[in-house]
Amino acid sequence: MRDAEQTIGNLIDKQGVSFISSVDENGWPCTKAMLPPRRRLGIETFYFTTNTSSMRVSQYRQNPKACIYFCDRRFFRGVMLTGTMEVLTDSASKEMIWRDGDTMYYPGGVTDPDYCVLKFTASQGRFYSSFKSENFDIPAYTGEAE
Repeated sequence: MRDAEQTIGNLIDKQGVSFISSVDENGWPCTKAMLPPRRRLGIETFYFTTNTSSMRVSQYRQNPKACIYFCDRRFFRGVMLTGTMEVLTDSASKEMIWRDGDTMYYPGGVTDPDYCVLKFTASQGRFYSSFKSENFDIPAYTGEAE
């Protein structure tokens, strides 16, 4: 793959669903479908919204190891990124990705205690396309938010 950031970024931006994985208290992987990330910085950092009271938040607080996956069903391509997930509850992070209409999920607004941000930082990647898989390094993000 010539330009991992461009190839993977384009794949991610076209998906309406993302999958996030955590590790439960017994060491088993747990995967959940989610809306796409609200913000991404290259293919290194991703921001998602979720409920503070969710099982996933509890798991990430106990073990930050995480994985996110994006799949292009039309061309049967996918990318897995492994790294760590942080649970952010500070006002700046919450305001950064808040959108009109989020009160449907968080009736208390941007300050709702059940609203938090998941920040994923990738450390490794694996891309599948044309019946082959390849590992790739995560380029450090140097540009503006996408």
